[in-house]
Amino acid sequence: MILVTGGTGLVGSHLLYQLVNNNEQVKAIYRNKKKLEIVKKVFSYYSENSEILFNKITWIQADLLDIPALSEAFIDISHVYHCAAFVSFEPNKYHLLRKTNIDGTANIVNLCIASNVEKLCYVSSVATLGKASLGKTIDENTYWNPEADNSVYGITKYGAEIEVWRGTQEGLNAVIVNPGVIIGGGIWNHGSGFIFKKVYKGLSYYTKGHVGYVGVSDVVSIMTKLMKSDIINERFILVSENLSYKTFLSLVAKHLNVQPPTKKASDFLLQIGWRLDWLYSKITRKRRSLSKQLAHTLTSKSIYTNAKIADALNYNFSAIEDEILKVAKQFHK
Repeated sequence: MILVTGGTGLVGSHLLYQLVNNNEQVKAIYRNKKKLEIVKKVFSYYSENSEILFNKITWIQADLLDIPALSEAFIDISHVYHCAAFVSFEPNKYHLLRKTNIDGTANIVNLCIASNVEKLCYVSSVATLGKASLGKTIDENTYWNPEADNSVYGITKYGAEIEVWRGTQEGLNAVIVNPGVIIGGGIWNHGSGFIFKKVYKGLSYYTKGHVGYVGVSDVVSIMTKLMKSDIINERFILVSENLSYKTFLSLVAKHLNVQPPTKKASDFLLQIGWRLDWLYSKITRKRRSLSKQLAHTLTSKSIYTNAKIADALNYNFSAIEDEILKVAKQFHK
């Protein structure tokens, strides 16, 4: 039987659909019962029998830090997809990020070992990869500099990877995937879905940065192929295309039938912006929306190569514009 953590997230919900649609026996972990509606919504995008497919999943309410509940979830499990994570770039969320992303992953790894799980697939991020020198592409061996001004999210996801590698030294078979910005529908209040929502409502500014993008369907397809393969103890970058933020936002606007952003946010504007955001957060106690590290990311040109996974699985990625069109249709629906 397969266990999926983070079943109500973007990757988790799409992965669950693929697994149950392929008649796999699946358990999934969730924390908030209300978020189960997200999974039903995602299933409805792809099947008229979404309720039937949803009911094939054995749902278990558990937190990554709740060892007794997790232990119950691991009964009769042979394969684990660890998709659960806390995503935030707010510096004041560092300790919460550590508990969920590092301590939570350590618990999953320990239970995999104790339960003799055959294989673990961990969903990490390109945020854990190092920065390449000017004009060079980033690959799986690009050096992570712990002394750099890394985001709190990147730091804790990197720490989570260390826990997975520690598990492989203790006999666990594992693979790690490092997706870029994941494009997928169903969750419209954060992640890439929130970008679609912002563009639809009217977004004036874009930034000069570049980053890698990948469709959620490619992510879950590769994850399942890796789990069925003989490949173990390797990591893989999952990026379909490297695009500028301007190009990406323009494509989203095109397929949402709205005006694209036309104003370039300068480095100076972003530097002022994250400082004002910090001050506003201190005064109002509201969540940060722009950190120093995120402002830097929005102006950086990061180019990733997918050569390793393409060669390992002979895999061809979907075009990002096709993925954007698919999500735009789901958004309108």
